[in-house]
Amino acid sequence: MSDLVTTERVGERTVHVVLNRPERRNALTGPLAEQLADTIEALNADESVTVIVLRGAGGAFCSGLDLKEFARDPQPDWVPTFGPTWRRVHRALFDSDSIVLGALERAAVNGGAALALACDFLVAGEAAFLQVGEIQQGLAAPMNMAWLRLRFDEATAARVALLGDRIHGDELVRLGIAHTSVPDDRVLDEVAGFAARLAEHEPAGVRRIKTSLRHGVVTDTAEQWLHRFLDADPLDTTGWRPGAAKDA
Repeated sequence: MSDLVTTERVGERTVHVVLNRPERRNALTGPLAEQLADTIEALNADESVTVIVLRGAGGAFCSGLDLKEFARDPQPDWVPTFGPTWRRVHRALFDSDSIVLGALERAAVNGGAALALACDFLVAGEAAFLQVGEIQQGLAAPMNMAWLRLRFDEATAARVALLGDRIHGDELVRLGIAHTSVPDDRVLDEVAGFAARLAEHEPAGVRRIKTSLRHGVVTDTAEQWLHRFLDADPLDTTGWRPGAAKDA
């Protein structure tokens, strides 16, 4: 299996996790999701890691599900198991007690937006955009909804999920989704400097504070709906047929 997700250690405490399908703008497939889940789970077990940088190869974050691959005939053998695999990715991100820093270049669409929303901090290019566009395609958006409801208020979640439009760098900052927005050719440099700053913190302290923050906002009720979203089928295609939309 090719390296659909690569890692790069920077210093002692930072690991870059790179989605590596640049020819498809890092669109998601089952094998990529499986490698991503394995990678995040392994980093979660590494107590020396303070910062996980999540980014895409080739100057793009993630264009969403690769619907061309999902719709192949014969069907790829990973399609029936994609739902559980994708939930593994998001469970690993939820359980991570490292700081997750996202580098939003070009676009984070649908499934890619869910990965961006999962980041503790997001650095966005000024012309880059995040789009939760499932509403335009008649698709469910369980992972996007899980992170929007966990991390943001209802008005922000509605603005992102119910309009389904492209939200660019400056507006992402205004909404509190991105930490900062910089010229597109400076995203990786900004992320490198930010990661170096975060990596100065002792891993044990980061783990304690990250865990306290997450447990502090996840009430019994929130835990119930979080599990409901994480258990939902991300490929609920009610009212949708393959070929009806581009990459999700």
